[in-house]
Amino acid sequence: MRKTVELYRASFGQIKNLRAVTLSAMLLALSVILGYFTIEAGPFLKIGLSSLVNAFVCFLFGPVLGAFYEGVLDIIKFVIKPTGPFFPGFTLNAVLAGMIYGTVLYNRPLSFRRVLLAESLVALLINCGLNTLWISLLYGKGFFVILPMRLLKNAVQCPVNSLIFTLIVKKLENSGILRDIRRIAGR
Repeated sequence: MRKTVELYRASFGQIKNLRAVTLSAMLLALSVILGYFTIEAGPFLKIGLSSLVNAFVCFLFGPVLGAFYEGVLDIIKFVIKPTGPFFPGFTLNAVLAGMIYGTVLYNRPLSFRRVLLAESLVALLINCGLNTLWISLLYGKGFFVILPMRLLKNAVQCPVNSLIFTLIVKKLENSGILRDIRRIAGR
């Protein structure tokens, strides 16, 4: 419990770090751009890579700045390219996803298992649980009708995203770029 409190305190300090907030804003812009390359495989199923950038922000700056980043990103994405009515539940989901990624990944040794744990928690609790519930409520579709498709998509995408994220961050680490990013961000 004490380590978790310290983790959140350290992450809260990142909100006061202008460099961290600025780098987060640049990564937010990258995430928005990558969002334009999302594949819509049906009305309730989207596949994209912008979530990797979002997880990277949470990895770098923790659950507090990560949650704030995810919430702001959700609103900005809606303003730029609305794909339906605005619903605060989706923004809440984004904030919770940022907290999960940040809690599991921030200031901890990076490993495929740790990334897979974060991805799995977000996939199960947020993507398959809450997102499916919100879609069901908004569009009048049966929760258990759309759940199997979403479970399958997340079961496939979760290990793939985890592997891609781990490989990219390890490459950044081995090349020294991650160290430079942290230095630029004042970490």
